[in-house]
Amino acid sequence: MNEFNSSLGDGVYVTDAYCVEGKEKELIAFMKSGGGVLIAGQAWSWAEGRPKDNPLLHFPGNKVAGVAGVYFSKHRGDAECIPVFPTIPASWMSVVTGMDYEDDLEFLLQGISEFDIKGVVASEILIHGPLAFPIGTMPDGSAFLAGAYYGKGRVMVMSHENLLKRETFAPFINNALHWLDEGRQGVVGVFPNLYQAKVFKEFDLKCEKTELRKDLSVYVCMVYKDEKVEEIQEFVAEGGGLLIAGQAWHWAQNHKGAHFMTDFAGNKILNKMGMTLWNTKITGTDPVPNQAKNDTYYFRHVLHKFTRHVTQGEELTAHEEEWLNKLGGDCTKYLNLDACNNNFNQIMSTFTEIIKKAGLPKVCEKCPVKSERDKFLLKIGEVLYKKHHNPEELLPFLIKDNPLLPVLYNQNISIDTDTGGGEEWVSTGLYLAPGMKTYLTVPANVIDKGLKVQIGCQMDSISEAKVLKRAPCVCERFPVTSEMLLVHNLWGGLIYFIVPPKTKVAFTAVAQMAVPAPYYKSGETSLSDWSLLSKAPSPWAELEFENVILTVPSEVIRNLERPDELAELWDKMLRAVADLAAIPPKFKRKERFVCEVQISHGWMHAGYPIMAHKASAQQMVSVKHATTKGLWGPLHELGHNRQRGCWEFPPHTTEATCNLWPLYVHETVLNLKGSRGKEQPKYVEKYITNGRNLSQWHVWTALETYLQLKDKFGWDAHKKVFAAYHNMSGFPKNRDGKMNLYAVTFSEIVGMDLSGFFKAWGWPIEGDTEKKLSNLPAWIDHPMAQYN
Repeated sequence: MNEFNSSLGDGVYVTDAYCVEGKEKELIAFMKSGGGVLIAGQAWSWAEGRPKDNPLLHFPGNKVAGVAGVYFSKHRGDAECIPVFPTIPASWMSVVTGMDYEDDLEFLLQGISEFDIKGVVASEILIHGPLAFPIGTMPDGSAFLAGAYYGKGRVMVMSHENLLKRETFAPFINNALHWLDEGRQGVVGVFPNLYQAKVFKEFDLKCEKTELRKDLSVYVCMVYKDEKVEEIQEFVAEGGGLLIAGQAWHWAQNHKGAHFMTDFAGNKILNKMGMTLWNTKITGTDPVPNQAKNDTYYFRHVLHKFTRHVTQGEELTAHEEEWLNKLGGDCTKYLNLDACNNNFNQIMSTFTEIIKKAGLPKVCEKCPVKSERDKFLLKIGEVLYKKHHNPEELLPFLIKDNPLLPVLYNQNISIDTDTGGGEEWVSTGLYLAPGMKTYLTVPANVIDKGLKVQIGCQMDSISEAKVLKRAPCVCERFPVTSEMLLVHNLWGGLIYFIVPPKTKVAFTAVAQMAVPAPYYKSGETSLSDWSLLSKAPSPWAELEFENVILTVPSEVIRNLERPDELAELWDKMLRAVADLAAIPPKFKRKERFVCEVQISHGWMHAGYPIMAHKASAQQMVSVKHATTKGLWGPLHELGHNRQRGCWEFPPHTTEATCNLWPLYVHETVLNLKGSRGKEQPKYVEKYITNGRNLSQWHVWTALETYLQLKDKFGWDAHKKVFAAYHNMSGFPKNRDGKMNLYAVTFSEIVGMDLSGFFKAWGWPIEGDTEKKLSNLPAWIDHPMAQYN
């Protein structure tokens, strides 16, 4: 049919892509009312005859099909017989399909040499659509300003609304409004809360304070309301311009249970337009240089180049090599948009092609991964396995040389816990090999109670490490939402039930299939049982004692014949930890240690669990080592877990007061004297010489203050002080107030005025504190008196 007739109603209009010029509005209205359009043609010859025109924007067929997000491109296709696929096929080649936006940047950046975002905490914009492009970026490629074509219209995103009100941004906003208006000289509607900004009163376009109207040429709004999501998308698709601003990080912080990528109002609007506001913060303390150059990071282009590198052997430029770390992070983000992203299958096809061609690099202590290429492969391989419709198809390319381990079937798991001290991991003594799946059956009364199943114990993400000795993220969690759960982890791991805080549960679960792990539990595992369990095939083992659980590589416990003796020692040490902290000898929640090949920072770091390097595992399971050499590192981290903000003065004491615990345990349990460093006097003398400046009162220098108190008043004084804090409330918020409270508390506990001692250490002791303690006898001969 050559002439369109609106009387078709909800019928179908068949046309070619060349003769729809002038009929766009009628055809779009026809489609909106339920009609269908079958349109055929190609744009490559049209584009060859019009080298200055952009076919995605100007080819007649795109002026109709583009409203539905379907575009004729200038790329030629081969003439061949194409098989009919049961699902829509996707190719990595389609990832590069897009437009050249250099002309747009030239227009938008007229007279702009820099972007001033000083004092603004913006959100990063993930730019993933084929018709979206970065405009303002940080040196690492993170975008805070982006544009896009959507349907017949255009979109501009600023990732903080304050940029719309900033006069230094006015020249760019003027350019942006003209770009969005496309020469129509129409009305710019400005959302009422934004209209008061001075900048909108100075433009040569007509700006009105209004809500969205169909007769507007451009609409300016923020990202925080979702009442008109579809109306805004339709407005742009039919040719309107949209300038939208706001950030997502604050919303994400205040909506912990929500999925900001899909639930946040701004992303409901922008996801379909090829852009997503991320919860990552972008800050600029200085004007940000214009990054709109040919070497600017752009997600789809870099992904396409890397795919060609893997599949066709093309070399990467230095810039592209540098971008692989960011690309890996962006790919991980992108795959969480699957439900709301029209281009998801394209990207998934690209990832699949990459992994099938390159595979995953082997990564372990003996085979560390250093190149950005291999680190990228590790990141996307892990996420692809989670998101792929058929992960079993990918497994041979992801995990190689996976040993077959003996398994147990229909194994009962008894869970009985009361989480008075926070979220708790409950060990099962079972392990899943890499890629291995199993079903867990749980009773109906624990469904949707906040319980989770966790596979893996290595909680630290090491994605930013320069060298990887394991994959960046190796733990998986599954919420207990049904009586039968399918659980698995690409990297394998021990199986745990995660019980939320303040929850009391007792139930029996059943694991359909799992690998037995060496697991010793005080009071339950006999030595005869342990002689067999210690040989269990899992590469991870656990030793659970009265107050602590040690998770270590199985190799370090294979010859451990007397776990009961080790348990006795750890029980004594943890009771001493509790004793100094003035808390009951049985912890509300057992401490956990995980010793692995690589952690996020430090040699060990505190938390739940306490993370430690693999080399520490052998020492932690050796009674001989503990009683002859001590366990400073583990006890130091246990000290960190006992620190309380009310009597801590960070950053001064962060690495100081935690050392009271290894000192106390070494002296009272391990009978190791002389733990106090020989350099302590030198630290004090240097501190005095430099003017008793609190900025230098930290670590060993600060520790000496507390040890001098211990020397004079004994460990009991420290215990009583900690005990007193348990019964106090309304603590000062600032450092000086907290230090004065500590001086008063310690003085009252020992019955002596210690204000002079603390002043000698440079503490900011106030007159009110001295007055409050004046009725107590003064400590005159304190160790610091010699420096007065």
